[in-house]
Amino acid sequence: MDITIREARPEEYERLGEITARAYLDDGLLDFGEDDAYLHELRAVERRAAGAEVLVAVDEGELLGGVTFAAPGSVWADIARGGEAEFRMLAVAREGRGRGAGEALVRACVERARAIDGVERLLLSTQSSMLAAHRIYERMGFVRTPDRDWEPVPGLSLLTYALEL
Repeated sequence: MDITIREARPEEYERLGEITARAYLDDGLLDFGEDDAYLHELRAVERRAAGAEVLVAVDEGELLGGVTFAAPGSVWADIARGGEAEFRMLAVAREGRGRGAGEALVRACVERARAIDGVERLLLSTQSSMLAAHRIYERMGFVRTPDRDWEPVPGLSLLTYALEL
């Protein structure tokens, strides 16, 4: 297997949006299922690409998943402060899981953050139930930052992790 990480192409936006939406829906991460307001955000890849870098994992032409990398100043950064970058909406299609795509996408975000002058930390928000993702983050050196945990909407508590660069 030879996973390639690159920027998403416009012709892939719809497919990546569906992969992301299905990952959240099928894993039971949206409280209101198909009626959850966040589903629209997950599918809006074109909108994200206008204000952040959307990366995809591809293996032999098969789109496996993607992530949104928010450099400092990006409108897509929820929790990043000065000297910090962030990534969001990491998702891998069910058929692509266990192949290293998720970790490859996170590594690409780490590389991008390290390449930006003045960036000292990479952050992310995650749900407590995203245990497979937590294992990837912890294996890569991310540590929990409970003081940065937050609620984007009432009742949805998000955990945060950070990697010192």
